[in-house]
Amino acid sequence: MGVEAPSGTLSLRALNRATLARQALLERARLEPQELIECLGGLQAQAPNPPYVALWARLASFQREELTRLLEQKRVVRSALMRGTLHLATAQDYLAFRPLIQPVLTRGHKGAWGKFLQGLDPMEVATAGCTLLAEMPLTSNDLGKRLQKQWPEYDPKALAQAVRNFGSLIHVPPAGTWGAHPNPRLTPAAIWLGKTRTPEGSLEALALRYLSAFGPASAKDLGTWCGLTGLSPVLEALRPQLQSFRDESGRELFDLPDASRPDPETPAPPRLLSEFDNLLLSYADGSRILAPEHRRAVMTVNGLVSATILVDGFVCGTWNLERGKGRALVRVSPFAALRKTDRAALEAEGQRFLAFAGVEGEVAFTAPGS
Repeated sequence: MGVEAPSGTLSLRALNRATLARQALLERARLEPQELIECLGGLQAQAPNPPYVALWARLASFQREELTRLLEQKRVVRSALMRGTLHLATAQDYLAFRPLIQPVLTRGHKGAWGKFLQGLDPMEVATAGCTLLAEMPLTSNDLGKRLQKQWPEYDPKALAQAVRNFGSLIHVPPAGTWGAHPNPRLTPAAIWLGKTRTPEGSLEALALRYLSAFGPASAKDLGTWCGLTGLSPVLEALRPQLQSFRDESGRELFDLPDASRPDPETPAPPRLLSEFDNLLLSYADGSRILAPEHRRAVMTVNGLVSATILVDGFVCGTWNLERGKGRALVRVSPFAALRKTDRAALEAEGQRFLAFAGVEGEVAFTAPGS
C-alpha cells in the first residue's frame, strides 16, 4: 500500500483553531476535572496554583476543592513526568506514561547530577531511597541527608535527585494543592497508588494521546511535549491510521482523522491562561499560539513562563494577580492596544478569576508595551 500524500495545507489560523478546540479554549468544556486532565494528557505543575488556573480557564464549572480532592483521593498525582518537569496526571496515565519518559529523566540526571555521583550506580541509590520512603514520606532534603549516611562522600542533593529521577516518586498532598508552599514530602508511586506493576504503555499510544490534545503536529512537536527524541519512526508506524497535512512553511503535520479542526474564522473568546500553561510548552514551533516576536516577553531564559492573555486565539499580553491589604488586583498587560469588546471580555474574565480565587479586587490594564 502506497503512502498517502498530505491532505492539504493548514493555515496558521487553522492550526490555532484546531489547537484551541482540543484545549477547550474555544468553548469551556462541560467535563469533570479528572476527565479534562486525561484529555489534555496532564498539566504542567511546577507551582501549585497554575494547574487550578488551567482547569478554571477550560471548564464551564470548576471549584478549587474539586482538584484538591482528586489529589487527596489519589485519583490525580503530582510527579516528574513530561520533559522531566512536575506534572499533574491521572493515576492511570501516570503509571502508563512514567516508564516511557524514563529516558528523559535519565538524560536530565546525567547532565545535571552525574558528575556528583561518579562511581555510584544511581539505580542502587534509587532503590535505597525508595526503601527509606516506604517507611515514611520525606522531603528531598531529609532524604538526601539519610542517604548520605550510607554514602558520606557524596552530595546529599545529588543522592536525592537520583531517587527522584529513577524512583518514580509522588508528591504527597498538601504538596501541589492550591496555595501550598512547603517542601513536598515524597513517597514511591507503588506505595501511594498501591500498585507494584504498571500497565503496558507504548510510544504509539503516547503519540496518539498527544495528537488528540495538541494536534495537528509534527514529530518535533511531539518530542517537545514529552522530552523524548527520535520520534519520527513512531509517527511513521502510525501513518496508516493518521491524516497528514502541511503547514504554511511546508512542515508535515499528523493528526487523528476524526479530530476537531474548526473553520479558521471560528470566533475565539478572550481567555486568561495560567503560568507554565502546556499550551505554550508543547510545540517545537509554537507560532500557532505565540508569535516569535512576543516569546521573550512570555518565556524567560531560566524557564519561567508568564500567565498570558489570549485574544482572537493568540497570546497578546500577560497578566498576574497582585495581592494587597485585603484586596487583590488582576493586572493585565497587553502587547498592543485592545479593542473595547476584547478589553471588556478580559475584564469579565478577570472578575471571574477573582471570584474563583476567593478574593475581592479589581481588574486593571497597563498601557501597551509598558
